[in-house]
Amino acid sequence: MAEPAILVSGGAGYIGSHTLRHLAAEGRKLVVLDNFVHGHQEAILDEGITVVEGDLGDPAVVERVFSEHEIGAVVHFAAFINVGESVRDPLKYYDNNTARPLVLLAAMQRHGCKVFVLSSTAAVYGEPEAIPLVESHPLQPVNPYGWSKLMLEQILRDCGTAWGLRSVCLRYFNASGSSGDGLIGEDHEPETHLIPRVLLALTGEADKITVFGTDYDTPDGTCIRDYIHVNDLARAHALALDHLLGGGESVACNLGTGVGVSVREIIDAVEEVTGKKVPVEFGERREGDPARLVADPSRAKEILGWEAGKKDVREMVESAWTWMNGPKKGHFQK
Repeated sequence: MAEPAILVSGGAGYIGSHTLRHLAAEGRKLVVLDNFVHGHQEAILDEGITVVEGDLGDPAVVERVFSEHEIGAVVHFAAFINVGESVRDPLKYYDNNTARPLVLLAAMQRHGCKVFVLSSTAAVYGEPEAIPLVESHPLQPVNPYGWSKLMLEQILRDCGTAWGLRSVCLRYFNASGSSGDGLIGEDHEPETHLIPRVLLALTGEADKITVFGTDYDTPDGTCIRDYIHVNDLARAHALALDHLLGGGESVACNLGTGVGVSVREIIDAVEEVTGKKVPVEFGERREGDPARLVADPSRAKEILGWEAGKKDVREMVESAWTWMNGPKKGHFQK
């Protein structure tokens, strides 16, 4: 009997492509479904991966994938991630992040596929009541992006009750870095994440960096976040699959290092790695920016056997800088 395949939705995106590469290296049978609105065909490096171009909200496309391939598990990325845009255009986020995955889940139910790994987010917690954040923290998002993810988490729980779906919801903190060889990396349009924004300011592809707020209750007055290397995130998805395929129960897990890094420390790390001075200006606080967001990742270690391998933010900066100056620099831009 042929080995069932793993369907990776949004496998051509930033975290999806790194996870795909990790799963391929483990010898897994893989099918990618991506509409390439934000993903990049060139980021799928392994020629042995089956790629289906289409939208997970299209019932005909999704049914064809499940009919033509024996799908044993789904790893779901395929989400919009811009918090500010979600506030301006909430329906776009509820449609893509919450409604369209219902088509995927309906196909899974029809075909008896009951394993689902979700790319979720720490945005489901909202304003932190205590740091570090644990999974039992109240779930009270402060923007449509966070709500769109939390709603999907709830749908997965309800599907578990109704028809036995088992899921792992991986709540990322600040994804960062790129593949060590510089072949794939972080390439959003527009780019809103801090580390690539700072690096793009050095290359002249972005304006100078504005530090929003220098009077927070932190050691240097700037916001503190938990930065997690994308390769560590990729490994977590593989371990989540192993957990579920081995009969493990549904669970939500934080993915972070447990180490907080401030905005000033990121800028210092960039200057140390690149040897260049970052053009910076200082501005007022942005509404809704908590002073600290740091994970307690102990549940992921206990249940999945996962912990971050890279905890020094300079490693994350260095890999991102390698990507920007590597053979694929600019190749994925649309």
